[in-house]
Amino acid sequence: MGRDKALLEWQGRPLIEHALDKLRRLGAHPRILGTRPDLERFAPIIHDNFPGLGPLGGIEAALSVTETQLNLFLPVDLPLLPHEFLRWMVSRAGLTEAAATIPRIGDRLQPLCAIYHRRLLSGIRTSLQRGDAKVTRAIEESARDVGMRIDYIDVEAVDAALDDSAAWPRHRPMRRWFQNLNTPDDLAQSILEQTPRIH
Repeated sequence: MGRDKALLEWQGRPLIEHALDKLRRLGAHPRILGTRPDLERFAPIIHDNFPGLGPLGGIEAALSVTETQLNLFLPVDLPLLPHEFLRWMVSRAGLTEAAATIPRIGDRLQPLCAIYHRRLLSGIRTSLQRGDAKVTRAIEESARDVGMRIDYIDVEAVDAALDDSAAWPRHRPMRRWFQNLNTPDDLAQSILEQTPRIH
């Protein structure tokens, strides 16, 4: 993107505000993972215990301080992801109590927009201690270590199975829900998709 994404303006507000608002609409008290003191005006910061090891380091840091068993993680750069989907995913995780609840769209897992059980902490920490910061591998190994299953959600299959009365977002296309804003073109396209059309 060439600039910091957390403070990137989208629909007149920084992306960080959009992400935090989605979490607060679920009744959550969100925290920001990382080492950015300038973001503390938006929400409390949780600093990495393993600096420089990417998203898995942030997941470990969050699980090391959380008081809840199930914890929702949301990247800052998914402004098109409906909050209704997050609500549905939280509800599902509460029913299954899986080690991890991870969406999949097409053949792509979304391990950074997922729910992780606190019991994964020890295995994740072990992965980081040996310098392995691959999120999916660490989650799968950690779940196996504690004898818990992973709930992979095929988003398109769930959409096809549910009727219109279900508490499920009907925003289309679903592949765009998980479109990260990595380039100026991605940003421009996402803004265009949210602009009302006059017929």
